[in-house]
Amino acid sequence: MDGPQREKSAFQLWIGKLALLSGWKRALAAFLAGGCASFALPPYDFIAAAFMAFPVLVWLIDGATGGPDRGGIWRLLPAALTGWWFGFGYFVLGLWWIGNALLVDAQNFAWAIPFAILGLPAFLALFYGLGAAIARLVWSDGLGRIFALAFGLGLAEWLRSFLLTGFPWNAIGYAAMPVPLLMQSSAAIGLLAMNVLAVIVFAMPALVSDRLHRLAGAALAIVLIGLHVGYGALRLSNATIVDDGPQVRIVQPSIAQDMKWDADARRDILDKYLDLTRQPPAAGAASPQIIVWPETAVPYLLTKSPDAMKAITETLGDGQTLLAGAIRLEEPGGEAEPAYYNSIYVIDGKNGITGAADKVHLVPFGEYLPLEHILRRLGLTEVVEMPGGFTPAASRRSLPVLPGFAVLPLICYEAIFPGEMDYAGSPANAIVNVTNDAWYGDTPGPYQHFRQAQLRAVELGLPLIRAANNGLSAVVDPYGRIIDGLALNAVGVSDVRLPARIRPPMSEATRNAQFWVVILAVLVATMTYFLRHRRRFG
Repeated sequence: MDGPQREKSAFQLWIGKLALLSGWKRALAAFLAGGCASFALPPYDFIAAAFMAFPVLVWLIDGATGGPDRGGIWRLLPAALTGWWFGFGYFVLGLWWIGNALLVDAQNFAWAIPFAILGLPAFLALFYGLGAAIARLVWSDGLGRIFALAFGLGLAEWLRSFLLTGFPWNAIGYAAMPVPLLMQSSAAIGLLAMNVLAVIVFAMPALVSDRLHRLAGAALAIVLIGLHVGYGALRLSNATIVDDGPQVRIVQPSIAQDMKWDADARRDILDKYLDLTRQPPAAGAASPQIIVWPETAVPYLLTKSPDAMKAITETLGDGQTLLAGAIRLEEPGGEAEPAYYNSIYVIDGKNGITGAADKVHLVPFGEYLPLEHILRRLGLTEVVEMPGGFTPAASRRSLPVLPGFAVLPLICYEAIFPGEMDYAGSPANAIVNVTNDAWYGDTPGPYQHFRQAQLRAVELGLPLIRAANNGLSAVVDPYGRIIDGLALNAVGVSDVRLPARIRPPMSEATRNAQFWVVILAVLVATMTYFLRHRRRFG
């Protein structure tokens, strides 16, 4: 046997040993593979990590067979546990930074850090465990098992996007879209379909030792990658951007999170925003028409603070409109409790507040407490505590800002839900995403958050105006390309002429339909291989 053959045999032997791992060794291998996959996400964007991780998952599921004495659903348990450990590694290493938010008020919330760092990933991993079990149900050999895994994890990501309010953060498809060239496919088929196709491509190296299927697998991967890259290149080469929108200023003050709710620091915080707002534009640049402050920027209840409102309106020049993140208070009167909203105000210098948009999708445990009556009795509160918690808006509406110019308001993590972009009102000319990623410090969180907002701009064909207290603030064109912005921890402003919106290649409804077309096509391919495998081996 010559050298290459010996090396190949050694590699096949290693794959066989991996597949036959059991107990803690199997769990550790799956955990490490999932952790490896997380490095394909921002800020690392090491896409090769996904090509290393998903084949390991395939080989582990190859050996995840229930014993002959186990029947029915119990035979799927080894595969489900393998998928769970993979998901646990993926989410622990991809979402550990959430624990940083609990350090802001460590005295009250440090006890919850293990639940954030380990509990949330353990819950989200259940979806990948379910996906692996579904895949194992129709598992076969060769290409068939690649399709089975894509089908199972594709369904899992779909479920994760809406069950229990949904949390599709770090969906697998994002790993395949690190740059604008590779983001364009999402405008055509949407994130959910990208999840399915990404698993197919990432898992394809599992066929490297399979003589019968590796050529077909390589050809399919090359075709999918070629379509992905080719469509992006074609779309960007034909991109025409008209910079005829209003002049926009983004304000990023980078105020420390532990200062934001300090009553003694409120006036200093407001003054910092006002100083940045009145800062003159660069030489030769136009004065901003729209100024955007980030989420909960205003440290006062404006309807109760006439001095703060006066300071803001006096700072705004003629023809300037401010979009300011703030807490909005609504007092219905009588015995009804007041309601607090996480909002964006529209303010101009002459008329004061002329409009507002409230957050629709609130953060569980951050802005409201699920099962409130039970959990409050146990002494639990929201991270951002308001009497009774925040109240969600009934629906999303576009927000008029200037005559003939409206925006789609997305507050904080509302931008991660591609299936919730429908809105009422006049057509939006841009997305405004205000956020406060100071909660998460200098961690991967702000970069992951920005990437997801970037994809919404591509899918909707709208420029993105993103203002963060600290994080990544930027103006992004409808193709996902950053025009200008401010880095994490930067303090300053960014003045940009806003590009016009474009017509997206597909509507949201069509993109949703595309997911079902893709998932059904993959199911057909899966069942074809599965039934052929059954006929061959019984």
